[in-house]
Amino acid sequence: MDTLFDLAKFILPSIIVFLTAYYAIKKFLDNEHKVRILEMRKENQNTTLPLRLQAYERSVLFLERISPDALVKRIYKQGMDARGMQSLILTTIRTEYEHNISQQIYISEQAWSRLKTTKEEIIKLVNIASGRVRDDATGLDLSKAILELASKLDRNPTHLAIEFIKKEIRQLF
Repeated sequence: MDTLFDLAKFILPSIIVFLTAYYAIKKFLDNEHKVRILEMRKENQNTTLPLRLQAYERSVLFLERISPDALVKRIYKQGMDARGMQSLILTTIRTEYEHNISQQIYISEQAWSRLKTTKEEIIKLVNIASGRVRDDATGLDLSKAILELASKLDRNPTHLAIEFIKKEIRQLF
C-alpha cells in the first residue's frame, strides 16, 4: 500500500504538470494561429481592396455608358435607320456587359444583380422605344423615342444602380 501511495505522490503531480503544460502550449499555439490568420486576412485585404474598388469603378462606368442618354449620344450617327441603331445599341450593351462580366467576382451579389437588372431594363426600354417608331423611322426618331421613354420613368434605372453601388462602397470604409 505504501508503494502505491509513493507511486501516486510522483504520478499525480506529473499528470498535473503535464496537463497544465499541454493546455498552456495549446492556448499559445491557438493564439498564434489566430494571429497568422488575421495577418493573412490583412494582407489579402490590402491586395483585394484595390481590386474591389476597381471593380466597383468599372461597374459604375458600365452603368454610365449604358444609360439611355449616353448610349444615344455615343451611338447615333447621321443617316442611320432606326433598326440599325437599335441593333447597334443592343450589341453595344451586350459587348460592354461581356467586357465587364468578370467584375462580379469582386463586387457583392446584390450589386451584380442590380447591374444585370439595370442592363435588362435598358434593353427593354430600347426595344419598347423601337416598337413605337415607324418601320421607316430614322435613328434620330429612335433616339427621340428612347429619350422620351426614359424621361417618363420615375427614376432612371442606371442612377438607382449607381446609388446602390456608391452606398455599398461607403460601407467598405
